[in-house]
Amino acid sequence: MKPFLAAVFLVSNLMPAPVPAAEPEGEWHMAARDYGNTRFSPLGEITPANLPKLSLAFTFSTGVLRGHEAAPVVADNTMFIVTPYPNLVYALDLTKPGAPQKWKFDPKPAASSQGVACCDVVNRGVVYSDGKLFFNTLDMNTIALDARTGKELWRTKLGSIEKGETMTMAPIVVKGKVLVGNSGGELGVRGWLTALDAATGKIAWRAWSTGPDKDVLIGPAFKPFYAQDRGKDLGMRSWPGDGWKIGGGTVWGFITYDPETDLVYYGTGNPGPWNPEQRPGDNKWTSGIFARKPDTGEAVWYYQWSPHDLHDYDGVNENVLAEIPIKGRQRKVILHPDRNGYLYVLDRASGQVLSATPYAAITTSTRVDLETGKLVYNPAKDPTAGKTVRDICPASSGAKDWQPSSWSPRTKLLYLPMQNICQDAQTFETSYISGTPYVGASLEQYAGPGGHRGEFAAWDPVAQKKVWSIKENFPVWSGALATAGDVVFYGTMDGWFKGLDAKTGKLLWQYKVGSGIIGQPVSYRGPDGKQYVAVLSGIGGWAGTIVSGEIDPRDGTGANGMVNLTKDLPKYTAKGGMLYVFALP
Repeated sequence: MKPFLAAVFLVSNLMPAPVPAAEPEGEWHMAARDYGNTRFSPLGEITPANLPKLSLAFTFSTGVLRGHEAAPVVADNTMFIVTPYPNLVYALDLTKPGAPQKWKFDPKPAASSQGVACCDVVNRGVVYSDGKLFFNTLDMNTIALDARTGKELWRTKLGSIEKGETMTMAPIVVKGKVLVGNSGGELGVRGWLTALDAATGKIAWRAWSTGPDKDVLIGPAFKPFYAQDRGKDLGMRSWPGDGWKIGGGTVWGFITYDPETDLVYYGTGNPGPWNPEQRPGDNKWTSGIFARKPDTGEAVWYYQWSPHDLHDYDGVNENVLAEIPIKGRQRKVILHPDRNGYLYVLDRASGQVLSATPYAAITTSTRVDLETGKLVYNPAKDPTAGKTVRDICPASSGAKDWQPSSWSPRTKLLYLPMQNICQDAQTFETSYISGTPYVGASLEQYAGPGGHRGEFAAWDPVAQKKVWSIKENFPVWSGALATAGDVVFYGTMDGWFKGLDAKTGKLLWQYKVGSGIIGQPVSYRGPDGKQYVAVLSGIGGWAGTIVSGEIDPRDGTGANGMVNLTKDLPKYTAKGGMLYVFALP
């Protein structure tokens, strides 16, 4: 480590981390609402008793007809939303009837960025901090705006669409730094997490997901819990030759911050290519979770959910902070529902796996060994070139993809938007050409056991079991929202926004919107003192690209096999781009 970095790191470890000021309980400043990624609203006006009376308060058309995956953000009596490409940002005045537009910002991203986006041209949200708004554009720019006027304050270009890089994730702000990551693992992109100075946009540090320790910001403080994650330059030595240079590990999911440990947690994406025979080894540091110091980016620990990822399971799903009893004592943990089908409970200080329980049908592995932390694969489902491997469960889209869960500290349940999908896969050798697909696999996804394609479930991480679940026809690709009124909300791809009793799972209310919902619902208190619930509608994303991208349903391998699963979706919903906001009368 460089001397000045060592000094900074030493000081940061000796001094207690300042706890960020809590936002007003009625506001929603970041995609997950809080640093713990709970997506829990402390508002309790809406309850199971009055939920059936919930009604539409107002709507707003975004004018964009692609997949709307973002969470609306609320601060200072203003709602901020960002659209998929062209990444328009709107500010809506909540003090006036119908919430009219205050301002609109058009970042004018490069049109060619649409051609290298893996799974629709989505954007997962903005973040509000200290009077500024921060967001990413598809063409690799992070932009800061004056939240009051919409004026651009700075713009920093962080990568190259010519190499296949894009940005779709929602940034967060931690201790004066804007944390952002890249997308493009299916195009041989090398992943990273970057910290920008919130005041100037200058790069403070960048941590690569592959390569030598100096690039990954691994130094003396790095103390992973498991032996397989210890050793010098594993980000190179666990790859064949220079494979790490085009090895994926992109950072496109949600980022968590724990002020008590002063650590940021985030997942890394799949290794490239998908064909695992071309990349022997564990392929560090892909398909895992990093814990880093936000001041310097230096890694503190790492755990790999899926070593030598065989099925594109990534590792970017949300990491939720909770405190739960384990073996008679309270433990501060991370809850992580991985695409590989296991619900992990990790010690947030060390990265030790405390439990890993199947929450969906799994054929690709048999268990997670809690002694070694290793995922035990089922060799019968290993992809082999020239052979069709059938009944791979979960499919590459996972038991749950990016769509975020919600944790209620009242019910002590994690609410999981899920899919029930398996697949058949063929792998073949592929060559790397910059800016083009680097996959080496052909998939056909289909409904898993029981025939339903989606599910919404409540999970008890202490008992390690489902408490209740609701089966859905299509994958549940929206986020979840839990509230202090013991109500939980989610949306469906065929356009229903639903409200349930959070304790029992009883459906108490639903509203049909104009296009399928793959967005993240939020709740806020309006200037009138009432509790509101908001969600963006607009089908798209990987699961809905057959509609938003107008893909021919006769090609089941389209959209990496998702078309075979959702070929009937155009019968149920159409393109859209609309904000819906609800309240009690």
